Formats: sequence, C-alpha cells, structure tokens
Amino acid sequence: MHRPHLDAMTSINPFNNQVLNSYARFDLTQLDTLLLKMSAAQREWQSSAVVQRSELLQAMATMLRKRQHELATLATREMGKTLSSALTEVEKCAAVCDYYAEHGPAMIREESVAATDGIERFVSYQPIGIVLAIMPWNFPYWQVFRCLVPALMAGNGVLLKHASNVPGCALAIESICRDAGMPEDLMRTVLVSGPDASRLIEHPLVNAVSFTGSTEAGQKIAACAGQSLKKCVLELGGSDAYLILEDADIDLAVEKCVTSRLLNNGQSCIAAKRFLVHQQVYGEFTEKFAMAFRRQRLGDPMLAETNIGPLARPDLAHTLALQVSESVRLGAVLVCGGLIRPADGADAFYPPTVLGEVRPGMPAFDEELFGPVAALVRVRSESEAVSLANQSIFGLGAGVFTRDIPRGRAIAANLLQAGNCVVNDFVKSDPRLPFGGIKASGFGRELSHFGLREFTNIKSVVVSP
Repeated sequence: MHRPHLDAMTSINPFNNQVLNSYARFDLTQLDTLLLKMSAAQREWQSSAVVQRSELLQAMATMLRKRQHELATLATREMGKTLSSALTEVEKCAAVCDYYAEHGPAMIREESVAATDGIERFVSYQPIGIVLAIMPWNFPYWQVFRCLVPALMAGNGVLLKHASNVPGCALAIESICRDAGMPEDLMRTVLVSGPDASRLIEHPLVNAVSFTGSTEAGQKIAACAGQSLKKCVLELGGSDAYLILEDADIDLAVEKCVTSRLLNNGQSCIAAKRFLVHQQVYGEFTEKFAMAFRRQRLGDPMLAETNIGPLARPDLAHTLALQVSESVRLGAVLVCGGLIRPADGADAFYPPTVLGEVRPGMPAFDEELFGPVAALVRVRSESEAVSLANQSIFGLGAGVFTRDIPRGRAIAANLLQAGNCVVNDFVKSDPRLPFGGIKASGFGRELSHFGLREFTNIKSVVVSP
C-alpha cells in the first residue's frame, strides 16, 4: 500500500485499509498569522446582532442537509461507521443548529436582578474569544457541532484541531461553515498531530479549550490549559453501568441495552458497557442479549444490510482483543463472540462479544471497552448493583431498568454517580439537556444553556443612579 510523505496527514479506510487521501499538515509557523485573523473576525462577530447569529446557524443547518449524503459517505469511509449511522449524525448536527438558532438568543439575554433600592443589577453573558476545539474521530461531525454551534451563538470564534484519522471530515466542517456564509476566519480547521495541540492551547490568542477524548489525553489537555490559566471543558471516557433489576421488562432492557452497546460499532463514550443484572433475571437477560448480538451482521459499512462495521483503526481491535482475553483469563465467561488477535495487525474488525460473570479486577469491568463488547455482572440486590455501578473511575452515564418508575427515578436521581442518567432507556445527548461527566469522565457541560454559557464571561453589572 502506498504511504504518503511524512508531512502529509493520511486518511485510511478501516474497512479495506486503503488510502483515501492525504492532506498537507498545517505549518505551525503560520499560527500567529492565522490566530490574528481569527481574533479580528471574532471581535467583529461579537458585535453582531443575535438575529445575525441565528441566521448563520439556520444556513448551516440547510447546508448540512443539502450535503448530508456526501458528508455521511466521507465519515463512513474515514472511520468505519455504518452509512445509516453517519446519515443520522449529520441530521443531528443540523438539528442542533436549528435548536440554538431558535433558543440561543434567549440564553444569552441579560438577566435582571430584582432590587428595591433604585440600583440596577444584571448579569451579562459576553463571549470569551477563540475556543480551541480538540475533537475525536468517533462522531466526527456531531462532537464538533455540539461545541461549535453554541460557541458561535455566544459570539465566539472556533479553532478546530480534529483527530488525525478524519482530516477529510475536519476540512468538510470548515467548508460547511464557509458555504453557509460564515464570516471569513471565524472558524478554521488546522491539521496537526496530537503532540502539537499544546502549541495551540498555549497561544495567547486562544482563550478556552473544549476537548472530547480519552481520560489520559484529557489529563494532559487540562494540565496544559491550567498552566496557561484557560477555561476548559472535558468530555472523557466512560464505562456506563446499566442496572437490570428483578422487576425489569427484560425484552425492553435487551432492546435498549443492545442498541446502546453497539451504537457506532461500539465506539461511543456514552454507550452502555457494564450491565449489572439481578440474579433472578440474569439467565433470561443473558440468553436474549447474546441472541441479539449473534444476529448482528458485520461487513461493508456502506451496505444497508450491515449492522457493524470495522473499528476505526486496527490497533483498536487489537487492544480490545487483549482486554477481552485478559478478562476471560481472570474468570469471565465468553458467552458469544470471539477472542480475536489480528494476526497481521491490519484487521480492524471485532465481532460483537458478550462476556458473562464479569467482576471488579477484570479489564471488562475496570476499563473502558471501546468496541462491541458487553460486560454482564451478576448481582444479588439493588444495593449491590448501585455499589458496583459506582465502583468505577468513570462517571459519564448510567441507567436503570425497572417497572417501578418511582423506584427507578430515585435511583437515577439520587444514587447513580454520573452526569447523565436514564430510566428504561439509554443515554443520548440532547440539545435541551446539559451533557458531561464527573470523576475521570471529565468536567464542564455541553449543550443546553449550560453549554452555551460555559464559554462566556458571566459578567455582573451594577449601575448606581
């Protein structure tokens, strides 16, 4: 296979390991010039009327829908998600544009504080400047747009440093913004490698950082941003626990849990990953869950009949195989799937796999499994299920299945340690709700008014007569 020059960033199709394209890396000696232009564009954008910002977002939504199939095909080829999943992702990006175009102006409106002493007091939401978005490959459009759109509505500019294996998607996002009529240099993409990110963070014209990715990378990003005293929002890894209680609707639980675990070929931070199943229903749940996994069709992600495409890179499949193998060595039961170790390091496929009798101390319990592998844990009680759910360094999402809605509500609201909790469903990001995690899953919030205001100067103003 032809390999491009080292100064190029390569896009490789994980389905067939073929080079799609190569792109010139951004020359970091030009960073000062780029950011000076962006800073000027942002200052002008800051003074724009909110109606102008809404109109831009509406135009972006229109452009996304116009180019939906083109964008989805690019994502499928660059990182292996099924075409149907990619089409849904592009539509979700358009929907978040619609949402903030309609509701964003009210979120940044001045808020008066009641007073009886004749002194005016109010809170003003001012843009913070240029937000650096360091984004992952698993949802190459959605992860960017859920940061980009509220940042633009707040009056900020955005500099995108995307994952190295989706350069085509990264440039396509800039193209969407430009073709929608965005002011020149308000949003720019730079193709640089991960180690170069610190240069971007440290630049004096970068005012804040939004990062989505692994916990290990998030620690480095946070340290660098902290050294520069810059605000950052981190959405990191997850090992989301779902409680299947003894009174759960098992068919519903299986349907929702399988969907969540296999979404995006299993490569989602908020996927259901650990299933704490009450011993009274453990056998039934395991049988039906494994049956659903066995029905999945692996293959070319461009084909409509394919449920599961390849992982984004062969090394990810190899890492997953090692985690599964070690869990089995420590006592987990391989219910279905396989212990696959890619012989030549070139195969990015990994079969949908169910591990039973998983316990703490195994990789399947302690670590994030970023692929189509489910870890089933047998529990004896609700209290044990809650305890094991919270026995994790992560705290992104969690769920509970029960027919007793008040019981499920109380568990989700008060007992589960996560930023996003659900009852009888699986966690999904929603523009109306804040999204983010706790513990090693990060801090700060995206989406809703909380996410829009993360990258504003929440300014108190007092006017005396």
